[in-house]
Order: sequence, then C-alpha cells, then structure tokens
Amino acid sequence: MSFIAELKRRNVFRAALLYIGVAWALAQGAAQLLPVFDVPNGIVRGCVIAGIIGFPVWLVFAWFYELTPEGLKRESEIAPDASIRRATARTLDLAIIAVLAIAVVLLLTDRWATHRTAPDAAVSDKSIAVLPLVNTSGDPSNEYFSDGMSEELINTLGKLRDLTVIGRNSSFQFKGKAEDTKAIAAKLGVAYLLEGSVRKASDRVRIAVDLVKASSGANVWSDTFDRDLKDIFAVQTEIATAVAAQLQSVLVKGASAQPVAIQPESPPGGNVEAYTAYLQGKFHEFRNSEEELGRAIGFYKEAVRIAPQYAQAWARLGRTTTALTANFVGGQDARDGYAGARVAIDTALRLAPELAGAHTARCYLLSSADFDFRGAETECRYAVALAPNDGEAKGSLAQVLQTLGHVSQALELRRAALVIDPVRGSFHSELGNALYSLGRIDDAEPAVRKAIELEPQGNFGRLRLTFIEVYRNQPEAALAEAQQVSPGSAWNRVALALATQIGADRGAADAALQTLIDHDTEGMSYQIAQVYALRAEPDKVFEWLERAWSQRDPGLTFLLYDPLTLRFKNDPRYAALVGKVGLPVENLATTDAVAMPLASR
Repeated sequence: MSFIAELKRRNVFRAALLYIGVAWALAQGAAQLLPVFDVPNGIVRGCVIAGIIGFPVWLVFAWFYELTPEGLKRESEIAPDASIRRATARTLDLAIIAVLAIAVVLLLTDRWATHRTAPDAAVSDKSIAVLPLVNTSGDPSNEYFSDGMSEELINTLGKLRDLTVIGRNSSFQFKGKAEDTKAIAAKLGVAYLLEGSVRKASDRVRIAVDLVKASSGANVWSDTFDRDLKDIFAVQTEIATAVAAQLQSVLVKGASAQPVAIQPESPPGGNVEAYTAYLQGKFHEFRNSEEELGRAIGFYKEAVRIAPQYAQAWARLGRTTTALTANFVGGQDARDGYAGARVAIDTALRLAPELAGAHTARCYLLSSADFDFRGAETECRYAVALAPNDGEAKGSLAQVLQTLGHVSQALELRRAALVIDPVRGSFHSELGNALYSLGRIDDAEPAVRKAIELEPQGNFGRLRLTFIEVYRNQPEAALAEAQQVSPGSAWNRVALALATQIGADRGAADAALQTLIDHDTEGMSYQIAQVYALRAEPDKVFEWLERAWSQRDPGLTFLLYDPLTLRFKNDPRYAALVGKVGLPVENLATTDAVAMPLASR
C-alpha cells in the first residue's frame, strides 16, 4: 500500500493516463492521415509497437521526474509543498482531459468516416468498377453503343484473374448520376474507377477513357481513341483490349501490357438490332419479377431470331426461362417451360462450349428441373473456373451448395459475389436467405431490406421478411410484410397463410391456408407443406411433400436448408424423401441449417 501511495504522490498514474491518451490520439490521427499519403501499413504497425514498448520507459521516467509549475524536475528536487503538488496535479489533469478530448474527437470522426465510406472488408488495390460511359453524341439513339462499350470493358477486364471487377448490374446503378468519385468507389468497394465518354457521329467514333484512383481522385491513366465506324463491335473489342492491357500494367505491378483474350457479348456479325434486344433483355431480367422476367424472355427470343448464332442470348434465354418456370409456373406449363429452357441452353453450349453463362444456366436447370444436384455442382464449378470474376457464377454455385446443406460455404460465396456486384438486389436477398437458414435472423433482415431498397419491384424481398418475422413469432409484423407481397399472386397467398398461423385468430389462419390450397395446389405444394410445418402437423406435412414430389416441385430443393420443414428431419419419412429427391441423405445429419423453434406457432 505504501508503494501505491508513493505512485500516487509522484503522479505516476496521471502520467500513465497522459501517455495512453497521447498514444491513442496519435494512433487515430495516423490511421486517418497516413493512408492519404500511401504510407505502408508496416510503418503504421511499427509506430504502434514503438508506442507499446515506450510505455514502461515512460513510467520509469515519471517515477524519477515530475512536471512542476517551474518545469521538469527530479523527484528529489521537488519541495514537499502542498500547493506545488496540487498545481502539478491540476496541470497533469488538464493535459489528460485535453488529450482524451482530442482522441475522442478523432475516434468519432474515424467511426463516422468508416460508416459512410468503408465496406465490410478492406478495399483491394486490385479492384475496379467501370462506370457507364457517357453518350456525348447528342443523339439518344446512340445510347446502346455507349452502354455496349461499357459492358465490353467490364467483360474484358473481368478476364484478368488478378483483378476484381464490379459487375455490370452494380456499375450501371450510377448511370446518369453525378456522384462524387470517392462516394461511388466506397459504395462499390473498389480502389479504381474507369470512366469516360463516347461521341459517335456519322462513320466516326471518339472514345475517351480515364483511370481514376478513388482515394485521391487522381487521374492515373487516360487515352482517347478515334476510329472509323465500319464495325462497331470490332471497335469495342479493340478499345477494350487496349484498356485491359494498360490496366494490367498499371494495376498488376510488373505485368507487361499484353493483349487479353476476349469473348465479347456482341452477336456474331455485329448485328445492332440483336445486340440492342439482348441488352434490353438483361435490363428486364435483372429487375427480377414475374412480369419483368416475361419481358426479358421476349427480348432474348427476338435477339436469337435476328442472330441465331448468338450464344450469349441463348444462354440468358435458357436461364431466364428456368427462373420464370421454377418460381411462377406449375403443371404442364412448367414442363413446357423447362423443355424450352433446355433447348436454349443446349444451343448456347453447342455454339460456345466455353461460355461460363451457358454452364451457369445449365447448373440452374439441372437443379430446378432434373434434381441432378451433383451435375449442377459440376456445371457451376466449371463456370466459376471459366469466369472467376463472374458474380452470377459464384451465386449459382452458392445455391447448389446450400441445396446440399452446406449453408456456411454458400454464405461465403454469397459474400464473394457481392464483392463483385455489391448493388445487385437479388444477391443481397440470397445472402439474407442463407443467414435466415443459419438462424442468424438479426443479420438476415438488413440484407433483405437492402435487396428491397435496390430492387423494390422484386417478388421475394417482402416474402423473405415475412419468413423472418414468422421465425421471430411476431404476428403483426409478419402480416404487415405479407400484405405487401405481390397482391393477388400465389406468393401473396403463401405469405398470408404463413403470417396468420402465428396470430391469435385461428379462424383467419385456417381460412388463409384453405385459400392457398384452393388456388395453388398445382404449383405451391411445397409451400403448403411449409404452412403445415408451422402448424406442427407432421402427417399433413408429409402428405404435401409427397404431392410436391409427384409434381416435381422445385421447392423440394430446400429440404436440407429450410428451417420450417427441418423441424421434422428426425422423422424417418424425411430422410426417405430426401433420398427420393436425389439429395445426399448423409447430409441431413451434417447440414448447418437451423430448424425453426416449434414455439414460433
């Protein structure tokens, strides 16, 4: 105790607090200022280590010396005058308060800046987004050309394995928006932006491009291309190749500016009408609703009618047809839809066997229509190998792994897909679905709400929020979300049937379930089984699951990760059904999906 008292008398504790406050303030300032000057992280870490080593040295120093109103003196030189001691203590206290105030301000500033500008993970130096090139021709009809040029750059740069390239859907969110370079880069999580303009007049085109470093706004590289416009797609490919070569040398240090192999999305022969139809199809497909998927299919059919050798259009036609059929169609119409999708995908693979999008489309079809999950996994893994920077390929592989009960693995791929395409709504929605399956409900909700913010016209955001509120056993919140799910649709009836089951009105719950059965027996047998799972009626659950199997309902692909039906995974009938569907029965014991608590009803 006498030692502690002596430490207090010599103001060692106050000196220690002063040192910690100063070190903290300096660390906060360094964390904000040094990256602006591209100071390596190793230097920052070295400063922190030096501060830690210096702490005991400072304490020894404080034992032998003390700051007094007359200056720095050895402890033995200080007269034991109470007023001097009090003045010294006040001086140190004021210094500590001032330093801590500065440190807190720096910390809050850092937190605010991080919240506004930093993604969940550190931004890689080898990451870029291609912003839509601005059409400066003065003719809106030339918009397809500037958009096509932007897409060619995205596709070409995506073939550089050392470079993370943000997908088209995310980059095009900023078309026509005058946002700050740093803000755009922060939202997309990239270190560099490629921006520029296209001026097309008569038979000439001028394309100017600039490579910008996001952190400073500095122009790293720029060039202007003036060309005769004999073949617009040949011009696109030429410029994209040149830009890719320059980027490879700028961003991938030590790399030589060699030509990059390109597989352009433009149709063989460069038919502008086919390409325009293809771009319109992608626009509607990514809006992700029943009506929009139907419109996309119409445009893709027009593209392949005009250009029958257009492999990319055939692949997207097959994938979109599968999506529409799996989510919105039943009975004979579903069988016809899958047959049409199969023809389109086979055609795409015949025309372009190495086209990643065609393998991704086949993966989706094998899983949804054929229940061939191993084959689907093989196709998806091949697609990822062909196009490692394709978020859609990663997302499709994630879906297959989730179907096989490997939800945590799927979650990591979902996050990887979002790094490539951070503002694609469906990717956020699927991330939320994986988190929901893992029982991480509070993490799932913001992901789904982000999806709704990005794609408010989509069908599944509100439906997934309904499932989340049902899981939480919140009847009013579940009902509020259910009522916003595509009113009058089958999915609306599913959502209402689920939401009412956890409410107090049993009559309303029974009526909502009966309405679903009366209208949607053909296409929603699996979802009816989910409602019975929520009601904890196992015999009815298996009755409707068997009916779903007889209809080859794609909802059965949820069996290894659905928190509702997994309530009955210990029932022998469940394992039997899993095996019948073609899923690995052994994965039923290892799935990391979490069954919804029975108390939810």
